[in-house]
Amino acid sequence: MKPEVDQILGLSAGQLTGTIAPLLPTVFAQGSASLLGFMMMFAAQEYDRAADIRVAENGDLRALFREAAPLVGDHDLKIALSRAAETRDDSLKVSMLDTANVELRRVLIRLQVLGCAQGFRRASSAAPRVNPLRRRGPFCVNSRSHEKAVTV
Repeated sequence: MKPEVDQILGLSAGQLTGTIAPLLPTVFAQGSASLLGFMMMFAAQEYDRAADIRVAENGDLRALFREAAPLVGDHDLKIALSRAAETRDDSLKVSMLDTANVELRRVLIRLQVLGCAQGFRRASSAAPRVNPLRRRGPFCVNSRSHEKAVTV
C-alpha cells in the first residue's frame, strides 16, 4: 500500500496536533485532539515494528521450549513443550502472529507453574529466561509457606 499505514497515521497525527487542535475553541477539545494525535503517532510506530516484535518473541519462546523439554519430568508438559517448539509462524499477519503467541504463552504458563511448584530446583539456563520473556504474566509468589502461580 502506498503510502504506508504508518505514514498516513503520522501525517494525520501531525495535522491533528499541529493544525486542527490549536483551532479548537476549548482547552479540553485542544487537549483531546492532541492526545488523539499522539496516540496515532504511537500506533504508527507500533505498525512499523509489530510483526518483527511478535516473530522474535515467538521464536524466543520456541527456543526456550526446545531447551526446557528434555529437562521436564511431567510427560504431558514435555509433549506440549516439544510440540510448541516445532510450530512455525505461517503468516506475518499480526493477527496470526498474536494467535500463535497466545498458544505459546499457554504452554509457557504451564512451564512457569511447574517451575514455581518446584522452586526452579531443576533449573537450567532456560529457567531465568522464563519470566523475562513475558511482558506481563505469571510469576511465583509465596503465600503462607506455599507457592502458587498468579496471573496478572
